[in-house]
Amino acid sequence: MKARVKWVEGALMLGESGSGHVVVMDGPETHGGRNLGVRPMEMLLLGMGGCTEFDVIHILKKSRQDVHFCEVEIQAERADTEPKVFTRIHVRFRVGGKGLTEKVVGRAVSLSAEKYCSASIMLGETAEITHDFELLEQDG
Repeated sequence: MKARVKWVEGALMLGESGSGHVVVMDGPETHGGRNLGVRPMEMLLLGMGGCTEFDVIHILKKSRQDVHFCEVEIQAERADTEPKVFTRIHVRFRVGGKGLTEKVVGRAVSLSAEKYCSASIMLGETAEITHDFELLEQDG
C-alpha cells in the first residue's frame, strides 16, 4: 500500500491514495491554514470509522442479515502534551435493518473491534477504545 501527501501552501496538503483518490487536508488559520479540508488527525478517525463500519456491514451481510443502514459516530480525546496521541476513543454504531437482533449486531461489532479492523487495533495501542451500538428496526 502506498500514499503520497503533497504540501501546497500554508497548512494545505493534498493526499493521494495508492488507488488514485485525492483528499484535501488543511489546518486552522491559527496554524497557517485556511480551514479548507479535514485535519490529518481527523483523517485517522475517519479511516478507523470507515474500516470498522466496513467490517460490521460485511459481517452482517455475510451472516445473511437484512441490514439497510449503518452509521458510526466517533468521539476521541487526545493527550495534553506532545505527542498528542489519542488516549480515548468511543465508537457508537447506529445500525438499522429488518429483523436485526442485539446479539448479531453485537457480535459483528465485537469481531470488528477484536479481530478484523486493523485501524482500530492499531490505534488501540495508545488509546482505550470502547464501543456501543443502537439498533434501529426498519421495515424495508
